[in-house]
Amino acid sequence: MEQDIRPSADLRNHYNEISKQCHETRKPVIITKNGRGDTVVIGLQEYKQMTSELELLRTLAEAEEDVKYGRVESLQKTFDDIRSNLLNRED
Repeated sequence: MEQDIRPSADLRNHYNEISKQCHETRKPVIITKNGRGDTVVIGLQEYKQMTSELELLRTLAEAEEDVKYGRVESLQKTFDDIRSNLLNRED
């Protein structure tokens, strides 16, 4: 992934330019402090997508662990439980 690296002074002095770049390219901008990477700036849409993907990966990892350790139910029981919960919620 191509990255743009800019000094912290640019964040202060050229915020609008950095913001526009993040939104147009959909790529992160690394901000340095004293010559070392310190902060990453990304657009809000990319942040939301990234956090959604991480949540999905965590859920899949939990599901794999459940299968590995036999913590599973039949499909019919699962649907029956969902149906029951939905009906109880409507009351």
